Parts: sequence; C-alpha cells; structure tokens
Amino acid sequence: MDYSKFLEDNFDVKEWVNNAFRTQKEPNVSKDQYATTLVMKLQMFIQEVNNVIEEASQQAIQNLPRVMRELDAVKQEASLLQDQMKSVKHDIQKVEHDTAQSMQMLLKLDVIKSRMSSAAEALQEADNWTTLSTDVEDVFHSQDVADITTKLSRMQNCLQMLVDTPDYADRCQHLEKLKNRLEAMLSPQLISAFNNQSIEAARKYTKMFADIDRLPQLYKYYHKCHKTSLLADWKDLLQSKGDNTLKEWLTEYYDQLLSTWHAQMKWCQQVFSDPLPIVCELITETLATLDPPLASCFATYLQGKEPLLALIEIKQITDRFSHSLEQAVDAAMDSNITEHFSSMEKMLMSIYAPYRGYIAKYKSLEEISLANSLNKIPLDHEDVFETVQLLAASVNKLFAVAKDADDRCQQLTNGTGYCFLLTSLRSYFQSYCKEFRRVLTNIKEKSKTTQFTEEDEEWANFQQSLRIIQTCGELIMHLDDLDTVIISSILHTIGKYVVPLTPEKEISRHRFWGTSSSLQSHASLLLSSRVDLDDLEQFVINLEKGETPSVVSEIKKDFCKLSEEVHKFAFEIVFGPLKRYLVDLSSMEMWTSRSAGGALTSDLPTFSLSPQEYITKIGQYMMTLPQHLEPFTMQDNPAVLVALKHGRLPYTDETDVPEHTADLWLESIARGTMHFYAEEILKIHELSPHATKQLITDIDYLCNVLDDLGLRASDNIIHIEELLKATPDDYPDVSEQMPQRMTHAISSMRNIDL
Repeated sequence: MDYSKFLEDNFDVKEWVNNAFRTQKEPNVSKDQYATTLVMKLQMFIQEVNNVIEEASQQAIQNLPRVMRELDAVKQEASLLQDQMKSVKHDIQKVEHDTAQSMQMLLKLDVIKSRMSSAAEALQEADNWTTLSTDVEDVFHSQDVADITTKLSRMQNCLQMLVDTPDYADRCQHLEKLKNRLEAMLSPQLISAFNNQSIEAARKYTKMFADIDRLPQLYKYYHKCHKTSLLADWKDLLQSKGDNTLKEWLTEYYDQLLSTWHAQMKWCQQVFSDPLPIVCELITETLATLDPPLASCFATYLQGKEPLLALIEIKQITDRFSHSLEQAVDAAMDSNITEHFSSMEKMLMSIYAPYRGYIAKYKSLEEISLANSLNKIPLDHEDVFETVQLLAASVNKLFAVAKDADDRCQQLTNGTGYCFLLTSLRSYFQSYCKEFRRVLTNIKEKSKTTQFTEEDEEWANFQQSLRIIQTCGELIMHLDDLDTVIISSILHTIGKYVVPLTPEKEISRHRFWGTSSSLQSHASLLLSSRVDLDDLEQFVINLEKGETPSVVSEIKKDFCKLSEEVHKFAFEIVFGPLKRYLVDLSSMEMWTSRSAGGALTSDLPTFSLSPQEYITKIGQYMMTLPQHLEPFTMQDNPAVLVALKHGRLPYTDETDVPEHTADLWLESIARGTMHFYAEEILKIHELSPHATKQLITDIDYLCNVLDDLGLRASDNIIHIEELLKATPDDYPDVSEQMPQRMTHAISSMRNIDL
C-alpha cells in the first residue's frame, strides 16, 4: 500500500481506495476479504502513528526544562553584551572628544605632505625638463628619430607637471618648435611611406606622431599624399577624355573615388586605430578642391540644354555613387562614435555641394520649364468650334506637364523642393487660367448674340459653351487627381523622415542618429537656407497630421472661378433672347395709354385683356427650354456635374446639384428672367389704370407659364403683382411689409400718394 498519499494537500479518500483495489495482486481473494485486510492494515498503521506521536511528545516534555535553562543563559549573555557595547560607545565618544584637535592637525599635516610631495615632484620634473632640454639638442644632432621622439615625449610629460610655472607658455612654445623640427625630419620618410603604402613604416611613424601628440598633422600628410594623386587623376581624365560628355567622365571618376575608398579603408585599418573618419575626410577634401570644380563643369555642360533634365541626368550618376559610398560607410561605421556620423555627413555634403546652387534656383528653373511647356499647348483658333476642341484637348496636356514636373522634383531634389514646386505649379496654372479667360473672351466676341441671331445658332453656341463647361469639370477632376499624386509623392519621398526612425529604415539611417531633425538632416544635402529647411519641415509635419488636406487649394479656387465664369457665359447665351424681349419694356407707349381700340377700357375686367406680345414670346421661349436643354444635360457626363458643383449658375443657391441638371438650368433661367422683368417694371415712369391691368395680365401669364414648368414666381414678382392689384385706399396697408424701393416706385408710377 502507498501511504505517502496521506501527506498530500489534495488527498482524496475515494481515489485512494479505488487505487488500492485496482492494485490488488491476489485475484482469488474476494473484495470483502481484501477490504477487511485493508482495514486491518490501516488500523495497524494508525496504531504505529499513534506510538510515534506519543514517543515524540514524551521526549519534548522531557527536553522542555533544559530548553528553558538555555534560554535564560542566552538572555543573560545578551544583557551582558549590551552593557559592553554601551561601554565601548562611551569610550569612543570620549576618544573623539579628546582627540578631535589632534585629528584636525593630522589632516592639515597630510595636506601639507601632499603639497610638498607635489612640489618635490614638480621640482623633479623641472629638473628633468632642464636635463632633457639640454640633451635634446645632442639627440637631434644624432638624427636618431626614435630617440628624439622619446625625449620629446618625456618633455611633454614633464610639461604637464609645470602648468602653474611662470614660464609655462615659453616652455610650450619651445616644445612645439622641437616637434616641428622632428616633423620636418620625418616628413620625407612619412610621405614616402604613404606613397608606397608601406604598412610597417606607416605604423612606426603613426606611433611616433601619437607619442608627441601630433596625429592630426600625420592625417594631413596622409590626405595630402592621396589627394594630390586623386586631383592629378581628375586633370588627366579631363584632358584625355575631353571629347566625351560630362556624364561619361564623371561616372569614371566617381568609380575611381569609390575604389579608392575601399582600398584605403583596407590599408588604413592596418595602420590607424579609427580609419573611417580619415578616409571619409580624404574623399571630402578631394571633392572640395577639384580643379576645375564640378560646379563650373556643370555650368558648361548645361549650356544649350534644358537645365532641369540635364541636371537630373548627372544627378542620377551622383546618386548612384553616393548610395554605393554610403552603403560602404554604413557597414563600417560604429554607432557609438559620434565622429563617424559627422564625417559621413561632411562627405555627403561635399558630394552634393555642386547641386545646392541649382536647387536654390529650382523654383525659377521649374517656372521657366513649365512656362515653355504651356506655350507649346495650343488654345486658340479662328473657328469657335476648333477653339473649343483645343481647350478640351489641352487638359490632358496641361496635367501631363504637371506630373512631369512632379517627377522632376523627386529626381532632382529628392522631394526637398516640393515647396518650390507647388509655388511654380501655382504660377503655371494661373497662367493657364489667364490664357483660358483670354480665349473665352474671344469666343464671347465671336459668339455674341444680337437681335438678328438665328435661334438654331444660339443653341449651337450653347452647345459649345457646354463643352467648355465640361472642360472646366475635367480640369477640376484632373486637379484632384494631381493633388492625390503630389501628396502621395511627398509622403513617400520625405514624409518618412518626420516619424521616428526604425531599424528597417534605409541604409542612411545611421546618418540621422543623434540629430535633432531627420528631415532637416536629409534635406540639408540639397537645401542651404535655414528658412527653406524650416518651411519644408513644418509643411511635411502639417501634411502628416492631416492639417493640410490639399496642396493645390489655391489653384482649385481659380478653376472654380473659371467654371463659374463659363457657366455665366452659357447662361447669357440662353438668356439673351429673353433679355432682348424685356430690354425696352419700361419705354413702351402702352403704359401711358388710356384706352385700347378707341373704346373706354379703364373699367373693363382684367380677364378680358390678353397678354402682350413681349410676354407671350417669353412664355413660348421658356416652354421650349426643357426640350432644348434635355439633349445637352441628360448625358452621363461626370465632368459637367463637377463643373456645375464648383461653378454656380447665376441666380441659383449654393446647394447640392440636383439629379437632373436641366432642372437647375431651367430654374436659373427662370429666376434670371423674373429678376430682369422685375427690374424693368420698376423702371416704368407712369402706369395708366388700363396699363396697370394689362401689366397684371402679363404677370399672371408669366406665373402660369412658370407653374406649368414646375416653378414658382419670385417674391419680387409676387409683391409687384400685389401692389399693382391694390386699390389706392388699400395700398398703404398692402405695402407695409414690402421693400420700400418697390413700394415707392409703383406708387409713383400709379400716382398714389403714401
């Protein structure tokens, strides 16, 4: 039996009993017999446990007096120890009190001893300095550079102990002269070692220069040796391949610089403790001292070429070189050494130095390029139909040029010139709008409706105006697409630099570690103005935060104004006949006549009168408007809807575009008619009673026509009709809530005193 289960915290009686029966090894014994045996064993086990507990209890009782005695002894010893500690504490306090003055004296003596030791050491070093100064001339005569280096190193150590001496500056000056003499002695051998790439000799001289604290001078010798060679190679390249293009020999020289970097890094790693800044400085100095400089070579190359495209071509070569070199530096640099970052930054700045002058002029260069492209887009023609076709065809050409400018901005400025590009695009599109308006004015002059214009010709002109409206809609739609493209380009090229850098960033991420602004560090390669850098960073941050939903909002306003002008032009074409019917309304003789047909008609009822010819012509024209408008407006043309949404028709509210644009056109023409009709009525000087009834008849006819078209009369027309119908006695009450200008005009023409 397993009695260990009884010790477990989660002991289960049923489980233990079941296990006991399952492990029964005598199959012939019945369960009752086995249970009886099991109970007996448990009783025996219980008896054994009781015996053990009883024995343990008995022993504990017997040992208890001895434990009590031992506790008393420990208590007495603790009390004695406490008394002794109090005595020791008292003795210590007494000693401190009695010897405080003596300890202070000892401390002062220790300070004096330290100062005397320092003075003795300084005197010793001064004596050593004197001895070394005397011996160094003999050593110089021996020409033993190793011995000279040792002497100068010891003199340098002595000088560190003589900082407070009166002649310290003179001693420093003397030591520097000695170092210069040694450097002059070593320079031929040093230059030879660098030119011959002798590792052992270079190591020896590096140690010597390190001992005399002259490593920066050693690096200058190294740079001078290899820079002279690289500059000579540059001149040889220009002379031997002068007939080739700049792109060819620039590529070849960049390849040479890259191979030089790899070769010198491999050599310098065996000589210098930290070779990366030294080799980077070599490339930096070489690029900065090229003769002729790259900037003048670029200027010569750009002569007679489109500057932006030519710059992009040579910059692509520079980008490949910069990328390869940056990869190599990035793999070799130590992120814990700040000097590595600054040396790579300086090297990249020197690589892109020739471009910064052109990037500063990028806005003007881009404006010239865009203006030249715009001049190549034909917009005008002698024939109106051909002109409208040219305007429609100009949209795709216009935005193809703009997208090319976006590509140029990415390729030439790495996205850092987007603030300049947007300004250039604004000027570009403003120039286009100016040309568009000029062409529109010409079309208006050629299509100007007169009283002799045929109706079919008017609707043909309206069709042309609708095509121009469609062109305006396409301009706005293309501009929205361009806005999306430019924002995406900005966020893709430079937007990533305003978020925290991650290990998955590009290889250039090392260059941004420890900088206050990754975007400014990236942009400073091509932008030299602090104002431009700050403006760019703020612009991109606002774009990332969503605070700049559109980058072409000003341009869109111009396009919307253009659309509104074209809608007004189209409206004037349709409204022209109506305006001609009403233009002489106020001077009609009818308004001053007292009768019609020789009979007294002032007392005739209004229903006996017929509407005059001018108003019936207006009604007939308006009733034909739906059938004329439907063919032009029922087509599924999103550009027309966009243009209508952003270019409001005259006399309409700034509401959503209805499902059928013909309804909006009809409403606009009807409102315009009512407005012009009301203004012409108010110009009438006098109305006879008969003329008043006739005018009421004319207005009723117009209201019926409007009702048939599903439109309601304007408030002004309704008010005029009410004032015309009012009797002289009721006129003051009727006119009380009406506009004063209207009430005074009608009361004057009806000779009613207010």
